[in-house]
Amino acid sequence: MNLLIDTHAIIWFISVSENLPIQVRKLIEPPSNNCFVSIASYWEIGIKSSIGRLTLKTDLRTVFQTIDQSGFELLPITTEHVLQNADLDFHHADPFDRIIIAQAIVENLTVVTKDSEFNKYGIKCIWN
Repeated sequence: MNLLIDTHAIIWFISVSENLPIQVRKLIEPPSNNCFVSIASYWEIGIKSSIGRLTLKTDLRTVFQTIDQSGFELLPITTEHVLQNADLDFHHADPFDRIIIAQAIVENLTVVTKDSEFNKYGIKCIWN
């Protein structure tokens, strides 16, 4: 399965948080599933950390290194993703989530997210 991990899910995965359901962790862990993290998630983590909306247990560089070392593939933002984002209905106002949704559509990825707003875009989502 090809999975695009939403920002909250990646943070909870690398911090071994109980907020991430065990069933979801079991989907992310196997090497047989291709797990992607959007560069938008790195951007979101950096911004939210710098403005105090996200408290990290370690410095930002270490968080990014941990994500990289966890075997996730970094998904860049392409022109096609931006064009798809521009065509999205405005169900969701969060710019980070909108680009992740656009990436999921363009790349045909299943999104791992607890955010039920993603379902309004007709993409495949997994949580519980």
